[in-house]
Amino acid sequence: MIGRNSRCLVRGLFGCMGVAVLLSLGGCGGPSLEPWHTEKLTAEFTAEKVDKIRTFDDYKQLEDKLFAQLEEQVYPRIGSGPAYALVRYSSGSSADPQRRSPNWNRSFELSSDSPAGGALLLHGMSDSPYSLRALGAALNRRNYWVIGLRLPGHGTAPSGLLNVTWEDMAAAVRLGFEHLASKVGQKPIHMVGYSTGAPLALNFTLDALEGKVSPLPASLVLISPAVGLHPAARLAGLMDGLSMVPGLARLAWLSITPEFDPYKYNSFATNAGTQVDRLTRDVSRRIVDKGRPGPIGGFPPTLVFKSAIDATVSTDAVVDSFLKHLGPDGHELVLFDINRFAAKTTLLIDDPGLLSDRLMAEGNLPFTLTLVTNESPKSRQVIARRKAPLSTVAPEIKRLDLSWPAEVISLSHVALPIPPDDPLYGQRLPEDDKVLFLGQMAIRGERGLLRISSEWLLRLRYNPLYDFVESRALGWMDDANERQAISGTGRGS
Repeated sequence: MIGRNSRCLVRGLFGCMGVAVLLSLGGCGGPSLEPWHTEKLTAEFTAEKVDKIRTFDDYKQLEDKLFAQLEEQVYPRIGSGPAYALVRYSSGSSADPQRRSPNWNRSFELSSDSPAGGALLLHGMSDSPYSLRALGAALNRRNYWVIGLRLPGHGTAPSGLLNVTWEDMAAAVRLGFEHLASKVGQKPIHMVGYSTGAPLALNFTLDALEGKVSPLPASLVLISPAVGLHPAARLAGLMDGLSMVPGLARLAWLSITPEFDPYKYNSFATNAGTQVDRLTRDVSRRIVDKGRPGPIGGFPPTLVFKSAIDATVSTDAVVDSFLKHLGPDGHELVLFDINRFAAKTTLLIDDPGLLSDRLMAEGNLPFTLTLVTNESPKSRQVIARRKAPLSTVAPEIKRLDLSWPAEVISLSHVALPIPPDDPLYGQRLPEDDKVLFLGQMAIRGERGLLRISSEWLLRLRYNPLYDFVESRALGWMDDANERQAISGTGRGS
């Protein structure tokens, strides 16, 4: 584990080595830093505070102080009025999350009088609990006691990502899981990890298998899992180090972007990239080490949802760095193909069909592979092609009661957990035209006119096939509950 003092030393060394190179490239031009990039909120949870913050209730009380600091230190420094209508930290603006109830940037808890089990929801880097709220509500309707955990560094200001470590996040995950265990008795507890939340769930599971924490999760549902990143992600550490050099503070940011999204940071700190890289490499190393003698046995049944087109995480990494190391005992990868009715191959940079065809043909995969794709290139109707573990026989084909919207050519990394009726990121404008909407918008005109970039608008924010994700996730957890009840082994055995 790299402590904060060690990280500062590494940053300084990187800075001394690289400053000449940076200056020769023209310095640090670009957008200016705003208060939400620079204000340090000291009430944030860290792993070093576990002696004082011992329970999830302690965590939420500290979270109250953190959001009070945000309101005291950032909001008063931001103007108001029409010019600030899309500024997240302008009090009363359309992007101000404090206008909304509840504020989904904060940890949430959905209780049950007679819980069927527990579910801990872990969002992604720069994200917030909002991203998994729909799945959390569906689980709670099925009598699951649900916690949507706000990970340290998130939900407040992007400056929270400047110093957070993945160990801070892992410590918060342990608090959330222990709290669920205290609420549901011996009932099974499941983990849902979205993006960076996925390796955090894997880290906890590996700790449980090694006897460091308890109990073992009953199952895992991983959505767009950040299991392996592009090698360029490791350059974030170099930039983070250079940011310590006087005058180069903006190098602490991979991107500095207007903050108009109430539930997600648009600016991205280099330290955030460093921490995801550190986390994924550590988890991958542990999985490889554990699987070296043979397939990892006793691993909780794991369901992975992944878009074949994903600008953040590769499918190869999910397969090669994780799923291939597990035993053939109840794991599944659901891979969403592109919309082959709408996407013309002549316009594509790369066709993911080559990868999905290869995976369908492989007979040594120790997991079920489900490919969600068009019934034919001439139809928007969606089918699921399902191949059993260690099988080369023709896949089972099931026609789904779903179809691709004509204007959507693929899913995206951020789309999978968001339903089409989401009021912020969804498919249709809300009836109230005063409500901020960042979802599907058919806008045409000259470039440079809008405050939101065309690249941001192009990326799909909702999942038109979300109903399949939700039903499969709920069924996965229910099946895990049933298997545990039949075995009579009890939670964590």
